[in-house]
Amino acid sequence: MTTSGKFISFEGIDGAGKTTHIHALAQAFRGQGRAVALTRQPGGTILAEQLRTLVLHEDMDTLTEVLLMFAIRRDHLMRVIEPALARGEFVLCDRFTDATFAYQGFGRGFDLEILSFLERTVQAVPALGEDSSVNHVRHPDLTLWFDLSPIDAAARLTDGRVLDRFESEPVEFFTQVAQGYQQRLNSHPERIVRVCADQPLEAVWQNVLTVIQQRGWL
Repeated sequence: MTTSGKFISFEGIDGAGKTTHIHALAQAFRGQGRAVALTRQPGGTILAEQLRTLVLHEDMDTLTEVLLMFAIRRDHLMRVIEPALARGEFVLCDRFTDATFAYQGFGRGFDLEILSFLERTVQAVPALGEDSSVNHVRHPDLTLWFDLSPIDAAARLTDGRVLDRFESEPVEFFTQVAQGYQQRLNSHPERIVRVCADQPLEAVWQNVLTVIQQRGWL
């Protein structure tokens, strides 16, 4: 069983169930004595949470939205994710850069090449255990994509709460987002695993558990 820190991201549209399973996996790791950093994007730091509020609730053009997302990501990486990985912790993050490609790239139609440039620039960090002058682009070690149809996901969100800017988008927007996630899976099949979220809760959890166990992390 591996003992080094790992970075696992959870992706999917709101209502797909990722939040439920990120907490379940954190509990499973802690039950085996592992240190876990449970965090989210956008958010994760004091500054990033302030910017999250703006992104979710204030009107802005897509370029502004993209730049804020990557500013959030940089602060989050440097203050939370990288230090936790250096301590050998398991970092479980509710969304990461795949969400930006899915939501801003496919949902909003933003230029994918610009997103790729920002990804390489913002996520360049010193390689752990190597000379600090050697940088690499930080990606999750594993991404779990909870795939659920937008109609089913919307039905799970009908709890009377006020929806944010993204949750208020029409079904067509989330259909594009799902296509974005599929494209990311096609481009990164070694990292991204699709989890069919249109199953009973226990079945979804067993899928998640199997993926983690196959990697020797539990």
